[in-house]
Amino acid sequence: MSLEQVASFYEMLNLEPGVYELYYKNCRQLGMFDSCHWDTKKIASFAATFGYEFTQAELEELLFATEPVRLISR
Repeated sequence: MSLEQVASFYEMLNLEPGVYELYYKNCRQLGMFDSCHWDTKKIASFAATFGYEFTQAELEELLFATEPVRLISR
């Protein structure tokens, strides 16, 4: 069920540009040479503010599944 929450959260991000901008601004960490790393703890916390409930492990399971999952088309 929580994997459905993760997928639903990313669908919402795809439909709400303003929320996506907040997600982009608040859930990533900049690395060396302007590389971008996503903080799964921040993502789960950010999603919770919109009523989505999933753990970091569930988020990682969907993001790093062996079968590709298309989450955001930007």
